[in-house]
Amino acid sequence: MKKPKRILLKLSGEALLGEKHFGIDYSILDMICNEIAEVHEMGVEIVLVIGAGNIWRGGENSDSGIDRVASDYIGMLGTVMNSVALQANLEKKHGIQTRVCSALDIPAVAEPYITRRVLRHLDKNRIVICAAGTGNPFFTTDSAAALRALELKCDILMKATNVDGVYDADPEKVSTAQKFETITFNEILEKELRVMDATAIAQCRDHHMPIQVFRLMGKGNLKKAVTGKTIGTKIVP
Repeated sequence: MKKPKRILLKLSGEALLGEKHFGIDYSILDMICNEIAEVHEMGVEIVLVIGAGNIWRGGENSDSGIDRVASDYIGMLGTVMNSVALQANLEKKHGIQTRVCSALDIPAVAEPYITRRVLRHLDKNRIVICAAGTGNPFFTTDSAAALRALELKCDILMKATNVDGVYDADPEKVSTAQKFETITFNEILEKELRVMDATAIAQCRDHHMPIQVFRLMGKGNLKKAVTGKTIGTKIVP
């Protein structure tokens, strides 16, 4: 695989937890931003989408009395917080111009997400962090990542996780779980593998957007994924 011109990197909010139970582990934030900066220096245009699982998980707060719509909006606000933290680190420690573009209107901390404006930022070699999901409840940040990857004409969607690829069963629970080096979108849906939500998988399948799933933690892993080294699992049409 040749080096892509533009990637969308999907990060989970839980990735920022590190050893914490809530919030951001700043050593992990540094590590993630170091990886991103290294790939940016290679001339790759980068779009980021990050979740909010380190701040809010609606499913785990179902007994709170907060309904699904309100819970989803809380999660969207959490993604804005994580996005601003990433931006601050990339700009202060790496000197990389970064823009947070939000699907919710929060002008004090983020620009509104406008596709043409984001494309101009990318043309100017800025990293763009797309925050607040799609701006709508009932859609995950996986779906937001798929949507943004397609809108912004990315070459590939890269999903960084806490496992080293896609398995036929949960490798933490099943010792005989087998990892796929390559798997099709239809196989993911047929086997009901929990890689991304079905909406995101279907979006990428229907528009031929390849997905690379790989372990986030590990020095140089993002660079390996971008340069086509054998790492993780490739999901293809």
